[in-house]
Amino acid sequence: MIDNDTTVLTASDGHEFAAYMAKPDGPVRGAIVVVQEIFGVNSHIRSVADGFAADGFFAIAPSLFDRIRPNVQMGYTPEDIQTGIQLKDQQDLEKAMLDCAAAVREGQKAGKVGIVGYCWGGAIAWASAAHIPALGAAVSYYGGGTTEMADLQPQCPVLFHYGELDQKIPLDGVAKLQAAHPDQAFHLYKADHGFNCDQRGSFDAQAARLARERTVTFFAQHLD
Repeated sequence: MIDNDTTVLTASDGHEFAAYMAKPDGPVRGAIVVVQEIFGVNSHIRSVADGFAADGFFAIAPSLFDRIRPNVQMGYTPEDIQTGIQLKDQQDLEKAMLDCAAAVREGQKAGKVGIVGYCWGGAIAWASAAHIPALGAAVSYYGGGTTEMADLQPQCPVLFHYGELDQKIPLDGVAKLQAAHPDQAFHLYKADHGFNCDQRGSFDAQAARLARERTVTFFAQHLD
């Protein structure tokens, strides 16, 4: 049984924003901040949070677009993609770090905190690993922009998942990022961008299952 609800968090600059929370019914193994794609905290991201709660983690999904437009919950149509890109381009990375840090502070009530992000959220998770010292671990799924941030210096262990068929993130960029951070964990899958999302045409059940197993094991190692 999972207890889920939406709360309001406050960033250090006073900005108030919504966050979806999913709490396990039983012992808590730590907390995980779940960072959205460009489609907001939609039904898919909420289901991801619920999944981590089912595994014993207190999951928090902050609404990172609330600074621009409250309560963004979109699907995956071409129109949604264009709107999501526009919203993402309006969001400042520094402001996103403030919001993620607020979510991390909330998560600390349950113990050690990790962060996982998907698509744009994958880049936010990578940046958070460098800018939020309280994090115990970070996981980035096909993070658009991660390969352009190879100079970041993470303060916690990081696990990266990429799709070999992903035209949005060339493999040579992934190779350069891995060369810059050989002590971090990298996994490639014969899958496309967005392979973890069962609401997208690029969903790959086998890759999603394997990546999730690795993710949960990674968090258990660093947060338990």
